[in-house]
Amino acid sequence: MYPEDRVLVGVINRKKDLRRTLNEHWYRVPRDRAPHGIDAEYVAFYLSTGLKEKNGGIHYYARRTGYELVRRRDLLPDEPKHPRADALYYKLELGEIHEKIPPILNPTARAIGFLFTTWDRFVKAATIADLYSKADWFVERVAYVLKEMGIALEQHWQDEDPAERIAQLRIQCMRGIVTATTGEAANGSISLLPGENEDDVNASVIAIQEAVAALGGPVFVSIPPER
Repeated sequence: MYPEDRVLVGVINRKKDLRRTLNEHWYRVPRDRAPHGIDAEYVAFYLSTGLKEKNGGIHYYARRTGYELVRRRDLLPDEPKHPRADALYYKLELGEIHEKIPPILNPTARAIGFLFTTWDRFVKAATIADLYSKADWFVERVAYVLKEMGIALEQHWQDEDPAERIAQLRIQCMRGIVTATTGEAANGSISLLPGENEDDVNASVIAIQEAVAALGGPVFVSIPPER
């Protein structure tokens, strides 16, 4: 274990998925919704409020030992009629499952999707907010709000070091591509200067919305999180 080891935090919404992770030692990630790859030494699991026991926090984690690309219907043969049955998923193979003591809680009910953090942040965190740097939180929050509005986007990171990396949000539009970045804005891209609160998030969202509208709207529409 090294401070810079990457930890992928995923969400578990259903009891049977939690049982499968704990007993069979694997976890699935939709390939088309992987945040920015699956390259992580560890995987941690946030249990959503849909789970009665230990909900609203990260209670388990495991080392990632491998992965394979599989269709959902092959991963979950008991759900052949699921609308994403033919979609491709990363099946993350896991080592021993460890309980996170104390758990990492979510007292502010922050919206959780896939996120990356580092091992040093993970072991010290008391709340979900502790997993993020200021820039991480801001970019993830802007991306979340845009997706909730139906605007599909891609997230890219230009440096693996969490302290140095530059984030980009890219939205394919009818007449071009809108790019927002935490780095130097050039060639018409939008500057994402990490703010402190939801007003700052909304200001960036509005700027991106206006740029998207000016290019004829998004080509793709975002869809709800996988269940």
